[in-house]
Amino acid sequence: MVKDVSSEDARAGTNEGSSGVAVLDRAFAILNAFGPTDDRLTLTELSRRTELYKSTVLRLLGALEHGGFIRKLSDGQYAIGHQPLRLATLYQRSFQVGPVVEPLLQQLSRELGETASFYVRQGDHRLVLYRVEPSRSVRVSVRVGEEFAIDKGASGKVLLAFTETQDPRWQEIRDRLWAVSFGERDPETASASVPVFDSFGELQGALTLSGPKGRFDVPAVINSALATLLDSARRATVALGGKGSRYDASIASLAQTPATAGASETASGIMG
Repeated sequence: MVKDVSSEDARAGTNEGSSGVAVLDRAFAILNAFGPTDDRLTLTELSRRTELYKSTVLRLLGALEHGGFIRKLSDGQYAIGHQPLRLATLYQRSFQVGPVVEPLLQQLSRELGETASFYVRQGDHRLVLYRVEPSRSVRVSVRVGEEFAIDKGASGKVLLAFTETQDPRWQEIRDRLWAVSFGERDPETASASVPVFDSFGELQGALTLSGPKGRFDVPAVINSALATLLDSARRATVALGGKGSRYDASIASLAQTPATAGASETASGIMG
């Protein structure tokens, strides 16, 4: 059955919705046809994936190549050009973690009444990059710029899990996107932590809530902390250009099987 131009236009816009400009929709369809593991694609494969005529694809490839978005290789196949990398760099540079994270920390601390912090890895330590403390008198106090051993505390586990991605000890944390700790750094404190990612899926840091162990060692409290942290991390990741959908399974799983107060013993076994 012969496809007409309107059919091509409709099919080309199915992934992200039509922009209303047919030629752009088809050009975007070609660029979107390249997956994360595709170094190069043939004209035939591009035509198959976009459901566009080869003649249409060939014409658009020429325009995209002229603009630096596509490269034609010596074997006749096609690869992504240099322009997307340049634009991606400009896009990422337009975001700063602080303006995204700090309002979320303020909201977390205000709503949950505990210390909210954002940690990054510095060698074998975790550094407090941002933090907001609650007004209550009994609280965990940390200072911006303060460093702690990376192998202690929930934030350390999250940072290790997503910077040492081949280490099997952290696989469960990578799968569920959260970690908890009870009395690891300080016998009187507990914490919960989740990762924040950028537009490339790279770890930006660990969003963390910490408080007195006695307040955290309650099922409803630790579950609420994790659920709120995951939602906040999803919002931060989206604001930084990343995919918020990667948190969906973790949030759904937590709703079905809540974390329990017994995590004080469980955490030691699971997270070393």
